[in-house]
Amino acid sequence: MKQKVDFFIVGAPKAGTTSLYVYLNEHPQIEMSSVKEPDYFSDKDVQKQNLYYKKKRIDTFKKYNALYSEKKNLVRGEASVSYLYYSGVPKKIFEYNTKSKIIIMIRNPVERAFSHYLMDKRLGYITESFETIINKKSSDKKSTLFYQQYIELGKYTEQIKRYFDVFRSENILFIDYDDFVNRTSNEIDKVYRFLNVYNSTSSHVSKIYNSYTKPNNKIISFLYSFGFLRGVVNYFFSALIKEKIQRLFFIHSDKPALIKESRNLLINYFTKDINDLSKLLNKDYTKWIK
Repeated sequence: MKQKVDFFIVGAPKAGTTSLYVYLNEHPQIEMSSVKEPDYFSDKDVQKQNLYYKKKRIDTFKKYNALYSEKKNLVRGEASVSYLYYSGVPKKIFEYNTKSKIIIMIRNPVERAFSHYLMDKRLGYITESFETIINKKSSDKKSTLFYQQYIELGKYTEQIKRYFDVFRSENILFIDYDDFVNRTSNEIDKVYRFLNVYNSTSSHVSKIYNSYTKPNNKIISFLYSFGFLRGVVNYFFSALIKEKIQRLFFIHSDKPALIKESRNLLINYFTKDINDLSKLLNKDYTKWIK
């Protein structure tokens, strides 16, 4: 059997996990899974909910092992953001490797919710407005799942407690999204120390991954909304070709603004959880609601 996976970036979605995955994969002592989000330990939960993100399943130990090379003496990791939300995952990870290290990235839940919605809209999963979803006025059959993904995933306290119940606190590292964006190198160095690897200058920490982009015309926007077409591109083209396609047909853009009424609604919704989180982690996160 191959060396076990050593660490897990478990979430939250839209909190910098993709960038951290890429940075760590550039480190010579670290090997990240060949599939960024295997969802191996949450597969049954995801399938039970019939979550609308469709991808090739990593549902057996053999498939999971195949995501890594045969090389020895590497620190291995993966980044599945579904691991934070589903309650049974911490115990499954612990049973797999009792020495696992857990990295949790958290972001202002209001900003995270809107960013998640914008991603889904760009990918063609949703056509309704953000306001329709958060006010529970949607008639879409997936409206409950949309609300879960945008709103419920941002209630961090209970999700994090589940990891504290299973893992020692010294095996859990928290990264504040704001710190990660504004002081990236410092936060990456913190991760290196946590994983007991040497500081590496190979990571291109100035490059932002998963930043907001939009198609440069309506035709591309329409085509991009079809998941099977994105799947064809992912299957047949190399990462270099896909990056060229991205530069050719997509432009970096300022994100649409979240309207004041929606922001206030979500601030009221998340206030108690943010106060509870501040107490749990002994750090003031009320900056998110001020």
